[in-house]
Amino acid sequence: MNFDDHRLTAVGLLTEVHGGLLARLQPVLGGAGLSEIDFETVLRLGRSPGQRLRMSDLAAQTELSTSGVTRVVDRLEREGLVTRQACPSDRRASYAVLTETGRARLESVLPQHVQDIDDWFTGLLGAEELETFLATLRKIRDVVRPCATAGASGAQAAAACAEMAAQQPEEAAAQGRAAMSVQAEAP
Repeated sequence: MNFDDHRLTAVGLLTEVHGGLLARLQPVLGGAGLSEIDFETVLRLGRSPGQRLRMSDLAAQTELSTSGVTRVVDRLEREGLVTRQACPSDRRASYAVLTETGRARLESVLPQHVQDIDDWFTGLLGAEELETFLATLRKIRDVVRPCATAGASGAQAAAACAEMAAQQPEEAAAQGRAAMSVQAEAP
């Protein structure tokens, strides 16, 4: 095995950058009383049409289980940041909706959060580099996490999510094991 394989380097660098960015960004979120998943949840709601998402779409976007997203929304609801709203066309479904308090909390965090992103990430790249990098990330994201935009981008994401859900469990497990193997070997 070639331990200098560029594929191992790519995953290792991605892991290192991700961990480093989270460490740099977390203090502002923590100062606002938000965990990473709390912030991701309110940000996804804030960026969605009507500042709401079906609970199932929110679970798909955050990669939480339905019970996991329920726990996060329960906690955010207790804090007054999110509320649930019944779906008028499907009694089985409900929406998570960003409240005014949630929007205010998000707005209080975003200026420093965006500045931190600029200082530690996007500002390190030129305009053309950033455009190429974002296109590359979207290309990879659409393959490895097609449900990341569920409920927000329409038919294309829904079709990818349906295809992923229809995948044979053995094949999904094999893909998961392969991904874990590569991550475990990353520098």
